[in-house]
Amino acid sequence: MKYTKLGNTDIEVSRICVGCMSYGKASEAFHQWTLGPEETQAMVAHAIELGVNFFDTANVYSFGTSETYLGQALKHLGVARDRVVIASKVYFNNGFPSREAIRREIDGTLQRLGTDYLDLYQIHRFDYTTPIEETMEALDSLVKAGKVRAIGASAMYGYQFHNMQVAAERNGWTRFATMQNHYNLLYREDEREMIPICQQYEVSLIPYSPLAGGHLSRATWDGDSSRSATDKVSRSKYDHAKENDMEIIARVAEVAQRMGVTMTEVSLAWLLHKGVASPIVGATKVAHFDAAVRSVDLHLTDDDIAYLEAPYRPHQIVGAVKENATLK
Repeated sequence: MKYTKLGNTDIEVSRICVGCMSYGKASEAFHQWTLGPEETQAMVAHAIELGVNFFDTANVYSFGTSETYLGQALKHLGVARDRVVIASKVYFNNGFPSREAIRREIDGTLQRLGTDYLDLYQIHRFDYTTPIEETMEALDSLVKAGKVRAIGASAMYGYQFHNMQVAAERNGWTRFATMQNHYNLLYREDEREMIPICQQYEVSLIPYSPLAGGHLSRATWDGDSSRSATDKVSRSKYDHAKENDMEIIARVAEVAQRMGVTMTEVSLAWLLHKGVASPIVGATKVAHFDAAVRSVDLHLTDDDIAYLEAPYRPHQIVGAVKENATLK
């Protein structure tokens, strides 16, 4: 495994991150395909054996049970706290990331995870109701209190992220070190503004959906997994651009076959080539995660990159919201 630092912090993370939305109590109200406690522990144990130390969850995932299962797994495995980097999020809760909500939600997250601090705390979306200064000052207060080591943001418009960084700079508060954006071979809209802004501020990219809900890991549009059959959120992200996306998927399959590797390896290697620090991979099977880890050592040539990117056409915005949202 290879490692990198998050932003300008001293937090060292593996080049692959475990996406813990895949873990938690399954339900029709959230996700039906998530793993239970024992399966979660097995996946966490395997990731650690492979040298992966970065785990990303959120207070909203499976109504908090994702955080609970991750915390229990690390405790049962006897993993020293300083051996792992734990990230969680706030937004899809009462009060969004207001001062009151942040103070309340961080304590619930720490309790469920069974830890005294988070390495990375992220706002899950941009809040249209809370003043930027209120959110940034509240996040800074968590850093000063030792409850959080670094802060980050997730999908939003570039100008919003820029304005929040400016507010932090102006007031001497902690700036965002990471951006968890929606980024993969099928969705590249952040290359226009968000990614250049992140480069300007030396912010690390830790994108979610790096395999586009599984579309970039198989040659067919639909898969045979429970997630493929029941994940309505994934369908809303990608089905509208299926025709163009299948052109790209065909090229990923072709490159993978030529190189003798999986499509997962090619898709994640492309992201790493583009400067991503650590894509967040929500694997539910050991073999899938093994492929993700192998991507770290896969070299794509400039010609490979150009070939994979050539069919892409502009997509509608998916991730950033135009008003406060209530469900991811």
